[in-house]
Amino acid sequence: MKKIVLGTLICSVAAFAAVNLGACKGCHGQKWEKKALGTSNIVAEMTKAEVTAALKGYKAGTYGGKQKGLMKAQVAKYTDADLAGTGIGK
Repeated sequence: MKKIVLGTLICSVAAFAAVNLGACKGCHGQKWEKKALGTSNIVAEMTKAEVTAALKGYKAGTYGGKQKGLMKAQVAKYTDADLAGTGIGK
């Protein structure tokens, strides 16, 4: 039983680590407090569900404004599970 729980925990941590959040913080701020390039929503004010929906929408090309193309390129390499597992949002 301990092996199963430990294996599940390791997989969960790996999923959260899959998205390079350091790259995101370059534009969005260390505490997600900035409007990226002066145009985005402030991520710190978004819920986890809103962040996940936005990231998946950027990947699908169905979400975003001025930075839609830029963000699509940033998230294209991640799976939907990776994007849902970022843990970003309140």
